[in-house]
This record gives sequence, structure tokens and C-alpha cells, in this order.
Amino acid sequence: MAAAEARQAPPRIELAGVTKRFATPSGSVFTALQDVGLTVEPGQFCAIVGPTGCGKSTTLGLVSGLDEPSAGSVRVGGLDVHGVTSGVSLMFQTDVLMPWKSVLGNVSMGPIFSGRSKTEAHALARDWIARVGLSGFEDHYPHQLSGGMRKRAGLAAALINEPRVLLMDEPFGALDVQTKAIMSNELLALWEETRPTVLFITHDLEEAIALADRVAVMTVGPGSIKAVFDIDLPRPRGAVQEIRFEPRFLELYQQIWEALREEVERAYSRTAMAGAR
Repeated sequence: MAAAEARQAPPRIELAGVTKRFATPSGSVFTALQDVGLTVEPGQFCAIVGPTGCGKSTTLGLVSGLDEPSAGSVRVGGLDVHGVTSGVSLMFQTDVLMPWKSVLGNVSMGPIFSGRSKTEAHALARDWIARVGLSGFEDHYPHQLSGGMRKRAGLAAALINEPRVLLMDEPFGALDVQTKAIMSNELLALWEETRPTVLFITHDLEEAIALADRVAVMTVGPGSIKAVFDIDLPRPRGAVQEIRFEPRFLELYQQIWEALREEVERAYSRTAMAGAR
């Protein structure tokens, strides 16, 4: 039992001296990340913010095992990442639901691929569909759902296998403000149940502070970690749309924005200069 529990424990994520380079169509080399160092403790919720093009999504791809660093090391649970790591679930900004499958079919895919029987997988999927508030929509297809409902289905599909690591790349970025707040509350409630280690990419600083234990600020590209801030707001957080008005939240926002603003302005200046050429 102890060994099984140890295998299921949420792992630490460690990036040490990570650099990532890509070959461009012209044959030159583009450096997306430069000497990135970041540690996310087991069961911790870490958000990464930074200007567009700073390498946030690239960082997530390296942790997931979908790509490998050009230099440095990426470790999950003390092991170097080479290929997709077991126990990792990903959730992206764009929907990844299979359009030809129903909500039930999409959510049950993970357990079926893990070797569970169809009956068992469907029973588990119905439970998770209920947890994200989609009971009654099991037989609907993605095109029959609103954007928020598709995100709920995607969240259920990401969490049904109780991942040890949850990687989220702006999962709520395309939603309206009200729906984003609802989804953020649901994410926090579901995360509290199993406490996987979370790496959450966002452009929304308020969202990052409301959700995370730590917020890492990345520099303009080639991206590196400029600063890391501990978010000492108590848990459970409650409604994210309400804690944004608390004095401590506003203090944290100002501190982190001071670090982030310079990078955003530098990124904007680069874009403006490139457009003027």
C-alpha cells in the first residue's frame, strides 16, 4: 500500500539551466528559452505569466515530454523527462475534444486507454461529468455545447485519471469574463480534491494570483525566469471574483505587475519596431 501511495504522490517539477533553440525556415537558429530555472513543489499550483512570445508554452511542452531541451535538464519526480511522462494530463486553450465522440465518449477515453473496461470507464466518466456540472449532456457532441461547456468536458477529461501532474496552457483564455470566473472556481474545487502538481500558463495576472500558490514571471524572449512570488492568500480561496478585492490580493498584484510591466513594455516595443521596418 505504501509503495502504491508513493507512486501516486504528486511529484516535484524541476527545470535547471533549460535552454531551447529551434531551427527557422531560413536556416537560422531561434532561441525561445535561455537558462530557465524553476521548481514546482509536489502538490503546488504554480502559474507562469509573461509577455507574448516569451516561451511560456514552450516551457510547458518540455515538462510534458512533447519536446526536449537543447541544454539543461527537466525532471519530474526526480527523473529526467524523455518522452511523455506517465501521470501527466494536459489542457490547452483550444478544444481537444474529439468531434465525433459524445461528452461521455470523450471523457471516458482516458480510463479506456488505461485498460479499464468500457462499463467501468463510462461509470467513472459519468461521475466526473456530474462533478463539472454537465449531467444530462452525456450524449451531446462538442458542436452542441457552448464554449464553457466544452471547457467543462475538457476539464473532466483531464482530471478523470487523477493525474499526478496537470499542465494547463491558457485553458480559459478564450472564455468571457463571467464564464472564466466560474471555470476558475470549479478548477480550484476539483484541484483541492486530489492536489496534483499544477503548471498553469496564463496572460491574466489576476487569474494567476487567484489560483496559484506561486507566480513565476518570465522575461521577454528568449524567456527566462525573472522573479517568483509566493501567493500567501489562504486556502480554500473561495470565489475568485471576490478575493480580487481583498487588500492582500491588491498588494500582490501591484508587486507582481511591477516585475511584469517592464517585460510587457519591452515586448510591445519590439513588435512596434518590427512593424515600422
